[in-house]
Amino acid sequence: MIVGTATIDLVFYEPSSLKDKRQIIKSLINRIKGKFNVSIGEIDFHDSWRNARIGVACVSTGTSHANSVITSVINFIEKDGRVIIQDYSIEIF
Repeated sequence: MIVGTATIDLVFYEPSSLKDKRQIIKSLINRIKGKFNVSIGEIDFHDSWRNARIGVACVSTGTSHANSVITSVINFIEKDGRVIIQDYSIEIF
């Protein structure tokens, strides 16, 4: 069993409140869950309306597949347009 994880730091420019930020995060997380079948959630910066940190995890039978799924999630977020990825790290166990 191989586990792929990613920690992704996001920056927001549109929201003017925590409510706006949470609406964007919730929408993004639900779309990613549905498309990629991964576990994902906001893990830090809960009280900041300009930043968020999300964690993504997937379980696979191979290293290359786990890496591919995590990379696809990162590419999906980059193409979304509502957020900018400030930094990310990927780990495969």
